[in-house]
Amino acid sequence: MSVETDTAPQTAPHADAEAATDDGLVEDLLDDGSVSLFEGDEGGLEYAQRRVLVTLLKQRFISARTHPRDWPVLVEHERLIRSRLNELFLDLQVDRSSEVAWKRQATSETGSRFPTLLYDAAWSREETLVLVHLRDRLRAGLAGGDARVFIDREDVVSYVASFRPAHATDEAGDEKRARNAVASVVKAGLLIPSGNDERFEISEAVEPLLPLELLQELLEALMAANSSEVLPEPESSHLFDDEPDPDGHAADDDAREQ
Repeated sequence: MSVETDTAPQTAPHADAEAATDDGLVEDLLDDGSVSLFEGDEGGLEYAQRRVLVTLLKQRFISARTHPRDWPVLVEHERLIRSRLNELFLDLQVDRSSEVAWKRQATSETGSRFPTLLYDAAWSREETLVLVHLRDRLRAGLAGGDARVFIDREDVVSYVASFRPAHATDEAGDEKRARNAVASVVKAGLLIPSGNDERFEISEAVEPLLPLELLQELLEALMAANSSEVLPEPESSHLFDDEPDPDGHAADDDAREQ
């Protein structure tokens, strides 16, 4: 039940250079006043709208906090961007109160599967525990009046360790998996580096991506897993399972079953 993603971290070393190049390109395109961006371009979206669409396809979510350039464009052109995603059998989810947007695989009214650019890769047991803990800490911090909520790596690792079954004996292996889970959640953008390698800001996207109903299912599955080596997978786990196919093409039905 491991998860894979080809999403580049927001703190990639070349991010500043790419942003500077992008800003220069935007200025040129705005001055030109045309939606045609290259020879033979038949697209009808402006540059900023296309950038939002690409970001949504490449990453699990965008938010006002982590994508300050893209969020206003999405809000202003939500219907247009939604229509482009719908053409790819994807649905746009927007939580305006948390200022977070993400994509989901669309579901047919008949229950049949659509062709998809996404593949299923559920979160591991340890990653699921990390997400549950982050949601609880985020809600507690916001309820206490904190504008931004931070958490230490060791806090998260200790929380995961508290769910170790009584019969578990590989303490070192369990700790390694817990630390790898933290790294995976950081890579997904749900933990934001703070400049201190051991401390992270919890993304506001955690709560809308992990609603109460799914949280209850996950907690029940986690409790049941204490007497089992395999974590039962909640029916609603598709909220987290959809990621771009790392090979860049639609995955077939066999490939979707991990």
